[in-house]
Amino acid sequence: MLSERASREIRKIMATKDIPEGYGLRVGVRGGGCSGMSYILGFDKQREHDAAYEIDGIVLYMDKRHGLYLMGTTIDYHDGLNARGFTFDNPNATQTCGCGSSFAA
Repeated sequence: MLSERASREIRKIMATKDIPEGYGLRVGVRGGGCSGMSYILGFDKQREHDAAYEIDGIVLYMDKRHGLYLMGTTIDYHDGLNARGFTFDNPNATQTCGCGSSFAA
């Protein structure tokens, strides 16, 4: 679910941004965006309907209802001249937008 580059960048953010104790990386989806759904990526506490995973020492939280949309998705990080930031490679997406932050399933 996390590429080596994404894991490295997330650990770097956690070390430099004073992420509170007990918080993990929240991965999810929400309605909206030019293709219908947008990705959620940020730090948060675990909630009632969350599944918790540990990948490369990073705790991830995901609402169990989002699993249908995110199953098999890989999060990567790019740090190049043409693209910089986190990207989602989602095999469930039937359509994506040009910016890569929204999709249809």
